[in-house]
Amino acid sequence: MKNILCFILLLPAVIFGQHQISGVFSPASDYTYVLLYQATPNGTNYMNKGEVKSDGSFSITLDATVIPGMYKLVYALPPEDYNFNFIYNGKENIALTFDTEKGLEFTESNENKLWSSYTKSMALVNTAIGNFYSKDSADENAFKDIFKTLKETQEAYEKASMGTMASTFIRANKPYIPEGYEDISTYSTHLKKTYFDNVDFSNSLLQSSDFLADRVMAYVFGMTLSANNDGYKKDIDTLVRAMEKSHGSVKITLLQMVWQRFTELENETMANYITNNYLFDLAKQMKYEQLVEVLESYKNNSIGNKPQDFKIPDLNNEGTTTLYNLNTAQQYLIIFWSSSCSHCLDELPKVRALVPKNTQVIAIGLEDESENWQKEIKNYPDFIHVLGLEKWNNTIVKAYNVNATPTYMLLDKNKTIIAKPYDLEALTLALKQ
Repeated sequence: MKNILCFILLLPAVIFGQHQISGVFSPASDYTYVLLYQATPNGTNYMNKGEVKSDGSFSITLDATVIPGMYKLVYALPPEDYNFNFIYNGKENIALTFDTEKGLEFTESNENKLWSSYTKSMALVNTAIGNFYSKDSADENAFKDIFKTLKETQEAYEKASMGTMASTFIRANKPYIPEGYEDISTYSTHLKKTYFDNVDFSNSLLQSSDFLADRVMAYVFGMTLSANNDGYKKDIDTLVRAMEKSHGSVKITLLQMVWQRFTELENETMANYITNNYLFDLAKQMKYEQLVEVLESYKNNSIGNKPQDFKIPDLNNEGTTTLYNLNTAQQYLIIFWSSSCSHCLDELPKVRALVPKNTQVIAIGLEDESENWQKEIKNYPDFIHVLGLEKWNNTIVKAYNVNATPTYMLLDKNKTIIAKPYDLEALTLALKQ
């Protein structure tokens, strides 16, 4: 579910008396409990829970420990996918309805209703802008009317939200408004150029919400018609400049999020650009040791780099040698597999038939014990076999950032990674190339 951002009135931590958050979930049979969390710039803190009754209703008392701030309701698993934010200003009860099909609606709470109304109003105007440009219209009067509405809507909500925490977000969301007619290319350029002008990355309220994350992801991945790495690099540089005055932890959180998306897109060039130019040094400075290890592992296992060396049996069965010391083929195919993986057992015979004579296979078996592995490797006498006990905790597995079997990695004669085929079909193509 798309999170709806809701925000609070900034007040001292004074007890105003107990209030409640209550509501109705529909269909009621889909829900059992809702969990209440406090949202902060550094994460979330569990506060309380409420049972969803047979009619879908729930209620949670907001006692003295629930101070004014950003909060999150989690209603299913996984929690990162099934939740929504709301604001508690310490002065009012909050009531809502949530329907699986229709979504979230606040029925009580001026703060939350104000922000919800603003986002819906702006969405309508943005739809009108999109429709105008989609028709290749050059009607300047229509153009002026649309952006006049946009300006008046923004100003009206800024005025209505004065003295509330919602004002912080409404002002941060202030859009670019042209002074005169602009074609779509000019408008898009100006929109992107000014996208962070009103965003204060050091503001703790923005940090406690989804606002910054949504803004950043929209900027990098949603505002370029023809994405390429040169354009991405400029966007990342612009983003980092916009975050210049924010705390290192905020930069790490947002850059890691963008880095993760590039890894999912299998764009190693951009993922490593973020690592090399910004994220690695930040992680070291802030002592994010686990992140440092992840970044190093990903980079070392990217195409064009040499992966970590490891011991392998000597081809003459006279001891051990290492991957780097092998000099028996024009290319090397590393396979991470397991004798308990049915998919691996199905693919290995096909791989054996595929591999050309100039390619040496190094098969690393991820095993909890060696008995089944010893039986299976007899079927592949031409492979170099390495036993990887402790399975996912094996040191080679960790160094190579392996999280599934089978996993393929193709190296040239110098042990440089030249391909990382996702499946057997991709492996077939890589071996042909």
